[in-house]
Amino acid sequence: MLAIEVVYARPERAWRVSLRLAPGSTALQAFEASGLRGRVAELASAEPDLGVFAHPVAPDRPLRDGDRVEIYRPLLIDPKDARRKRAAQQ
Repeated sequence: MLAIEVVYARPERAWRVSLRLAPGSTALQAFEASGLRGRVAELASAEPDLGVFAHPVAPDRPLRDGDRVEIYRPLLIDPKDARRKRAAQQ
């Protein structure tokens, strides 16, 4: 069995779920097994953007023992636009 952790964070709250999954399980399977889709409203309908240890991965990426699957929120503003705004204010 693989020891996997699934995490999701918002500015005001974070969720961390530890799982034991069969070898060959994927990032998407870990997300589904975490139960976060049913507990966090914004995860209920869309396919999540996933990563492992801060590296974006495809949902079908096989996991390794000890992996941390991260669920990413959509960006509210493009990082390049945010830098331009900050530079213009200086």
